[in-house]
Amino acid sequence: MMPIAPTLPAGIDQAQLLEALRPLCWGAADILRAYARGEQPPHGFSRALSVEDGGEGPVSAADLAVNQWLLDGLRAAFPDAGWTLLSEETAKEQLTAGQPLAAEWLWILDPLDGTKDFLQGTGEYAVHLALVQGERPVLGVVLLPEADELWFGVVGQGSWCENRAAERSPVRFSDRSEDLVLVASRSHRDERLERLIDALPLGSSKAVGSVGCKVATILRGEADVYISLSGKSAPKDWDMAAPEAVLLAAGGAFTHADGRLLTYNTGDIRQAGCLIASHGKTHAALEDQAARAMAEIDPGFPV
Repeated sequence: MMPIAPTLPAGIDQAQLLEALRPLCWGAADILRAYARGEQPPHGFSRALSVEDGGEGPVSAADLAVNQWLLDGLRAAFPDAGWTLLSEETAKEQLTAGQPLAAEWLWILDPLDGTKDFLQGTGEYAVHLALVQGERPVLGVVLLPEADELWFGVVGQGSWCENRAAERSPVRFSDRSEDLVLVASRSHRDERLERLIDALPLGSSKAVGSVGCKVATILRGEADVYISLSGKSAPKDWDMAAPEAVLLAAGGAFTHADGRLLTYNTGDIRQAGCLIASHGKTHAALEDQAARAMAEIDPGFPV
């Protein structure tokens, strides 16, 4: 079956878009790596001052710098594009609860996903950037600065990883259909999630930081399944849109346990429920088993 050419906004060429995104993403990687190491960041951004010295600290400084770098870069590269730009950093000013943005085409940016890992020096942080049409992603970018990995996913065409020389390496899903390897958070775990994990046909597990880093382990074949189970808080659109796009474009799956698709720009930025990401080989069975397990673990919980 021939790949399906993605729909893009009028006047936007896919090759030109990807060509523009590459230097923007690697520039973002350089900015984050500098802040993570306490070094002078490139591209004219100031060194981070500690909170004690009257600054915002390295996380806030890195967040804001990458946010400005990417949003300004997209505006400069495509000044007449018919899209809207939204990021975690601009959401409070742009969004009204219960009301989606009036945008057919929407970029959703998380300039730094995995702030705890950024601070702790694990290297498991990422940049997420997704282009959404309506309520569904059509293109995703997941940048792993410390691994020097730039993952692109074009829904209907495929996903791949690039290094700084733009050399591509393919997705390598594992062949496992049983004893699946779970990739899980170091934090955001509670008794319900532990019980759910125990109820599923999983083998070993590994702890990884950012959602983008977790999905990358599935794309590399190091893991097979990721589960997000919301509690008092829930992940947001910018946590999930880009990782979902890359995984979906690769032939994997990312859904609610009842099979519903994730949707974006709905007026509710929370991605609540029991969400399952996998290489797709046994996804339907995982959905069914997780939904049945949650009915016992937390009756009435909307998966």
